[in-house]
Amino acid sequence: MAKELGVGRLLIAVYGVFALSASARALYQLFTEFELAPVAYSLSAISALVYIFATIALAKPSLRKFAGIAIWFELAGVLLVGALSFLVPQWFSHPSVWSGFGSGYGYIPLLLPILGLIWLRRNRA
Repeated sequence: MAKELGVGRLLIAVYGVFALSASARALYQLFTEFELAPVAYSLSAISALVYIFATIALAKPSLRKFAGIAIWFELAGVLLVGALSFLVPQWFSHPSVWSGFGSGYGYIPLLLPILGLIWLRRNRA
């Protein structure tokens, strides 16, 4: 049980770091360079919102049922944006957090929702 709490806290911490970093990146991009890559920068903003919501939903037991929705959305976003960044690279001349399946972040954006879904499944109330 203590091990599961530790893993959950680590997962929430990683989501929190991604929420902060994606938010900072998105805000900078939206307010300084938006016209250079509107699709990629809009996706960065969406990913930031997803990470914020997932962090809060994972941290608050009363919102845990919404964490799964956020994390499934995140996984779909990473897979869709990752594929599109290879299929339509001109849309991603400036990468987003999810471009290349999160390659700019060591593929953590691809692994994080998978780990999150596994943790949620193992820790159902």
